[in-house]
Amino acid sequence: MTKLLLNLEVARLAADDYVGFTFFVGCMAMMAASAFFFLSMSSFDKKWRTSILVSGLITFIAAVHYWYMRDYWASFGESPVFFRYVDWVLTVPLMCVEFYLILKVAGAKKSLMWRLIFLSVVMLVTGYLGEAVDRDNAWFWGLISGLAYFVIVYDIWFGQAKKLAVAAGGDVLAAHKTLCWFVLVGWAIYPIGYMAGTPGWYEPFFGGFNLDIVYNIGDAINKIGFGLVVYNLAVLASKKSEA
Repeated sequence: MTKLLLNLEVARLAADDYVGFTFFVGCMAMMAASAFFFLSMSSFDKKWRTSILVSGLITFIAAVHYWYMRDYWASFGESPVFFRYVDWVLTVPLMCVEFYLILKVAGAKKSLMWRLIFLSVVMLVTGYLGEAVDRDNAWFWGLISGLAYFVIVYDIWFGQAKKLAVAAGGDVLAAHKTLCWFVLVGWAIYPIGYMAGTPGWYEPFFGGFNLDIVYNIGDAINKIGFGLVVYNLAVLASKKSEA
């Protein structure tokens, strides 16, 4: 009975409920992207199939969570913080794995992958603690989360990942640079959203903003965009190997 009422409520989303609309569109867009990535895997050499598989997993996991977040929003009219962080703690480390996978051609070691995964988990867990568990010390948890984010940015733009990308050159370097821009610009909406949703010295600047719409659109662009960059790299590399 509860499920039936929930489904009826979802069906009655208001025409001006733009947050609910972006939850629905985000879910459908990422589900479509997952189907595209999974169905295209057989078109590539084995060395690229794992990268395409990870791209599909990122958007599929996000689509499932967006399905639940859409229902949560429809039922309570509140931002689904818990579901959002569960989504991120699964998908963001996988996005970091993509850097390792495309840089394997230049000799990337698993230590790079685990370093990026660790930093992304620290960034997300501390973000959740500040936003949902210990809001009185949100500034402290936000500081740790922000530091982890900037270390990731440094690693991929100037650190070991950048050196490997330069060594690989060509299409790999171009793809790496595009992914770096996604992290620098696309991921920047997350710390902004954190400051908008938690108390702290930054409250006069960001407090009061409802960034669910920005989160939803940004998530879709970042996750689908990441996958498309990897897909394009796989296409280019496969064409060269056939030539």
